[in-house]
Amino acid sequence: MQFKDFDLDPRLNEGIRRSGYDEPTPVQEKVIAPAMEGRDIIGSAQTGTGKTAAFVLPILHRLLKEKRSHVSALIVTPTRELAE
Repeated sequence: MQFKDFDLDPRLNEGIRRSGYDEPTPVQEKVIAPAMEGRDIIGSAQTGTGKTAAFVLPILHRLLKEKRSHVSALIVTPTRELAE
């Protein structure tokens, strides 16, 4: 699987490509598609596995595509580093 398979906004795909990423990590592969469908996600993975991108990419996609004035998302202690 590659990031382009998620049907993310083309601007996100370009940014991902320019950052040197082609394939999602296992946690990203499991989380991005359900998150883009608006499903609630509960996940746990080691530091450095791509959790932040797994929840941020669907949020950014919705902001770019839906032209809303806001997007609702609740992120509870996504990584130990951000919680400190």
